[in-house]
Amino acid sequence: MTAASARYDAKRRRTVVTPEGIALPFVLATRGARAGALFIDYLILLLGTIAVTTLFAWVAGGLQGLDDGGRKGGAGEFLQIVWMLFWFLAWNGYFLAFELGPRGATPGKRILGIRVAARPEQSGGGGRLTAEAVIARNLLRDIELFLPLVLLLVAPSGEAGSAGIAGLVWLLVFALFPFFNRDSLRAGDLVAGTWVVEAPRTRLAQALSIEGAARGPSAATGATYRFGDADLAVYGEHELQTLERVLRENRPEAIVSVHAAICRKIGWDPGSGDERAFLEAYYAQLRARLEGGMRFGKRKADKFSTG
Repeated sequence: MTAASARYDAKRRRTVVTPEGIALPFVLATRGARAGALFIDYLILLLGTIAVTTLFAWVAGGLQGLDDGGRKGGAGEFLQIVWMLFWFLAWNGYFLAFELGPRGATPGKRILGIRVAARPEQSGGGGRLTAEAVIARNLLRDIELFLPLVLLLVAPSGEAGSAGIAGLVWLLVFALFPFFNRDSLRAGDLVAGTWVVEAPRTRLAQALSIEGAARGPSAATGATYRFGDADLAVYGEHELQTLERVLRENRPEAIVSVHAAICRKIGWDPGSGDERAFLEAYYAQLRARLEGGMRFGKRKADKFSTG
């Protein structure tokens, strides 16, 4: 790694303090990764739309052989309505559905290892997104990208006057917006209170191999930690992901801070010196509880949810 790239990576590092007082590091996604993810997502949408349109065209072609005394026209109109509904839901719901999920990322973002998160000034910065934030950032994309593109497309006809110049300026202003703020935010991020950060590439199931060790006694003190359902019920998937991140990064100050926060929350006082073993046991048992609930259709998104 060159000195220039090292400095660039350092500029992208941010630290978020959670409501529990835990400092978690984040790395902002590069502008190239964000552009690449958007390209992949729109390619997926385009190919999906072409496939569904082809299917609808095939079905409509089959209707041509019907001799139904006028019902063929009604069926064709119904297919057009269904296709329009599909197009609207696909192009407007694609980003909303994926970014509201537990990963906070569309397939394009997941491929490039990035995700959307709440900024520090939002409640629980760096964590799960609210529906309002996701809707806001995606509605702004139409204003940032599609409206100026429409102006550019209609400009050659001469019917819109100087719409082409206006569309080009509009497009450039929003396209260059991420280059003029330190967090590489687009206008939609600024309004929604979000940013795009690098996501861990390892899956949760592969991130930590501590389940077996966490069930046995601690190597440091010989203590065996067993938590009751009431101890585990206070946290959900978001807190599990935060704990997994802390254990993987293994920063001593974060380990101690998280240990203290959990002990305060569940009313334990195991003392000091065995913080990591305590957290490994809590992580394994919390994960097992959440996965068991999911098998029965129960999900607990975070500590504020019931489940």
